[in-house]
Amino acid sequence: MTWSVLASALGLLGLAGLLLGPVPRRLAAAQWPLRRPVAALLLWQGIGLSAGLAVIGAGVVYALGTTSSGRWIALLGSASVAGYLLTVTGLTAWRVVRQRRRHRTLLDLTGVAAPEWVLLDLTGVPAAEWGGVACRVLDHPVPMAYCLPGWRPRLVLTTAILARLSPAEVRAVVAHEQAHLSQRHHLVVLPFAAWYAALRVLPGARYAYAAVALLIEAVADDRARARAGTAPLAGALYRLGSCAPGDVTSGGDLQMDRSTLRRLQRLG
Repeated sequence: MTWSVLASALGLLGLAGLLLGPVPRRLAAAQWPLRRPVAALLLWQGIGLSAGLAVIGAGVVYALGTTSSGRWIALLGSASVAGYLLTVTGLTAWRVVRQRRRHRTLLDLTGVAAPEWVLLDLTGVPAAEWGGVACRVLDHPVPMAYCLPGWRPRLVLTTAILARLSPAEVRAVVAHEQAHLSQRHHLVVLPFAAWYAALRVLPGARYAYAAVALLIEAVADDRARARAGTAPLAGALYRLGSCAPGDVTSGGDLQMDRSTLRRLQRLG
């Protein structure tokens, strides 16, 4: 084995260490990703893929560059890492699909179809032309909206959304959720959810998962802003991100999670 082979293997391990630690931490703390969310998502995907390939490649490079018995240990290590990552990814995808199937069944049992006039008012097109996306309304006192992707996608609103938000704000919320569905954001976040499940002991996996989740919200916000306007979207975010009246702090300010605050700031 030459020193160049050993240096290459160690270099790949060092690169993996950077991509699993300092790089995700610095990128998650940066301000520019929210200004260029699509570019930042591509960068995060490149970091995740490169980190995995670097770890696996280090063992392969070492094994190909040596004739000692250690090459089999290196190959076995690389194969084990690849198998572990693929297995966790497969299990994560299977669990997500199973949970969504159960959730969809529960929604169809407990929710009601949104009235036709509501759908027409919110989207500008009849419900029959939504491309298979069914909108369900749940009777709940908290204003919430979310989408359930899959072969039979669902867009879910609560009765409190329709009661407390203005029509323009509701339209912005619907546009936001439709953006998640049309751009397949659930597929974008899935590898990072698997990365977090496989390597949750590493801070980089946690930073990556949280950052990607925020970035896909920013991408959907941009689509909703283009369709419904900035003011309605900001108003909807504020109302949905604020806590219930019982959770108001002693100072009178509504509590709001950090990601919602950052989304509101970028809209300003």
